[in-house]
Amino acid sequence: MILGHTTRKNFTQNPKNDILSGLTVALALVPEAVAFAFVAGVDPLVGLYGAFMMGIVTALFGGRPGMISGATGAMAVVMVHLIQKGNNVGDALSTPIENLGLQWLFITLLLVGLIQIFAGLFKLGKFVRLIPHPVMMGFVNGLAIVIFLAQLKLFPNAVPKDISFWTQTSEWFSALFSNAAFWKMMGFIGLTMAIMFGLPKLTKKVPAALIAIIVVACITIFGGIEMSTVGSFIKEGGGKGLEGTLPTFQDQIFGFFGTLDGYFFSTILPTAFVLAAIGLIESLMTLNLIDEMTETRGNGNRECIAQGGANILNGLFGGMGGCAMIGQSIINVDSGGRGRLSGAIAAIALLCFVLFGAPLIEQIPIAALVGVMFMVVVGTFAWSSFRIIRKIPLSDAIVLIAVSAITVWKDLAVAVIAGVIISALVFAWKNALMIRARKRIKDDGTKIYEIWGPLFFGSIQNFNSKFDAKNDPDYVEIDFVESRVSDHSALEAIFNLVNKYEAEGKHIKLKHLSKDCKTLLYKAHPKFKEVIIEDIDDPRYHLAANPERFTKPLSEYDI
Repeated sequence: MILGHTTRKNFTQNPKNDILSGLTVALALVPEAVAFAFVAGVDPLVGLYGAFMMGIVTALFGGRPGMISGATGAMAVVMVHLIQKGNNVGDALSTPIENLGLQWLFITLLLVGLIQIFAGLFKLGKFVRLIPHPVMMGFVNGLAIVIFLAQLKLFPNAVPKDISFWTQTSEWFSALFSNAAFWKMMGFIGLTMAIMFGLPKLTKKVPAALIAIIVVACITIFGGIEMSTVGSFIKEGGGKGLEGTLPTFQDQIFGFFGTLDGYFFSTILPTAFVLAAIGLIESLMTLNLIDEMTETRGNGNRECIAQGGANILNGLFGGMGGCAMIGQSIINVDSGGRGRLSGAIAAIALLCFVLFGAPLIEQIPIAALVGVMFMVVVGTFAWSSFRIIRKIPLSDAIVLIAVSAITVWKDLAVAVIAGVIISALVFAWKNALMIRARKRIKDDGTKIYEIWGPLFFGSIQNFNSKFDAKNDPDYVEIDFVESRVSDHSALEAIFNLVNKYEAEGKHIKLKHLSKDCKTLLYKAHPKFKEVIIEDIDDPRYHLAANPERFTKPLSEYDI
C-alpha cells in the first residue's frame, strides 16, 4: 500500500529526466562511496553496497522525493575510530574473526537504524525547523568547503613533497609547470565545468553533468590519454577494484557476542548515538535545502524512519551505512530529477555498475567526476552570505562564520549543535533585557507594577531589580497583562517576590496571570488563592471575548 501510494503520487513526473539524472548521480556516487570507504577504513565494496542500500530504501520510502542518500564523509570520520578500536581489541584477544572492527560497525549500524526509526516515530524530525537561518547558511557554506577539499585529495601531487615553496621557490614553480599529469587533470576538469556551464544555455533536455562525463571519458579512452581513473584510484588506495565479497551475517553475530564484554556500552552504543545524530542532522538539513530549491515540502519524520531502515539493512547485509548526500542531491535536482524514480535509478545503476559494468566504470577519468563536484560546490555555496554579512546582526554573522568553520574543522553535527546553542544563548540574552516594569500610584495609595516582556530564567535578575519591597507602600499590585510567564524559574521568582513582600508585612496582589501559571502557583502554596486576583477581564481581548458589547455603529464609540 505504501509503495502503491508512493508510485501514484511522487514516483515520477518526468520519467526521462528522472532516468537520466539518476544515471548521472550513479556515476558521481562511485568515487564518493569509494573515497569515504577509505576514510572509514573499510573495503570499497562495503562503501558501494552501503550506498546502494541507502539509496534504494530512501528513494522509495523516504520523506523527500529526489533526495539522494549514500555513504558520507560526515559518518565515515566517526566510523574509522570504531573500526580501529575493534581491530585493536581483536588483535589483543587473538580472535579468529578477521577485521573485528568491521563486525562492530555492522552491529552499530543496527542500533543507529533503531535510534533513527524511533526518532521518526516520535516525530523528532520537526525539530529541524528550530535551526536558525544563519546556521543553515553556515551549514551549506561549510559543506561546500568540505566537498571542495575532498576533491583535492583526488589530485596528483602538484609538486614533490621534498621541494619547499619557501626555501626552493624557483624549483617549486619549475616542478609545478612541468607536471604534465597535474595540468592534464586541470584541463579536463575545466572542460567538464565548461560543458556543465554552457550546455544548459543551449538545451536542458539532457543532464549537463552526464554529457560532460561521457564527453571527457570518450576523449581519454579513444584518444589513448593516460590519466587517473576510477579503477586506478581504487587500486592506489589499497582496493582490488569493483570486486570482492562481503562479510556474512553469521560472522557479524559471532563477532558481536565474542567481544560483548565491556565494549557494548563503552564504545558501540555511544558511537551509535553519535552516528544516528549526524545522519539525521545532515539528512534533515539537506531535506530543507532541497525543499527550498524545488519549492516543495518533504516529510522529515518519514525520512528519519527510512534512513533508519536503510541503516539496519546495511548492518544486516554488510554495507557501510550513511545518510543524505547534499552534493549528489543537488546534482540530481539540477539535472531534472524530481521524483522517487531518479533516486531509485541512481541506486540500481550503481549496483549494476558494481555487478556488470565494473570494467567500463573503472575507465571513467577522475577529472570528469571532480569537475562535476566542483560545479556542485559552486552551486551549493551561499555566495549571498558575502553580500549580507554586514547587513545582518553581528550575532547572526558570528553564527554563520562559526558554523562554516566548525563544519570544516570538526563535523556537521558539532557545527549545527554549536550554532543552535549560540543562537539560543543570544536569543535568551536579548529577551532577558526586554523585561520592563511601568510603575504608578493609584488614588488609594496602592502601587501598581505593570510588567512588560517575557519572564523566564534569563530575565529573572532584571525582573527582581524592578521591585523595592522595603520602601514600597503597604499595598502593592503586580499586573502581568503584557508579560508571559514562561518557565519554572519565573514561577520561583514570583513565589520568592511574594514571600519578600509578606516578610516586610505588606499586602501584595497578582493580576492577569495565565491559567497554567495560576494552577502551578496554587499547587506550590495555598496562600496564592488569596494573593492572585481572579475573574479579571483582560482589556486587550474585549472584542474577541465579549462581542455582544459592541453592537452600536462604530461612529458612536469614542476611539
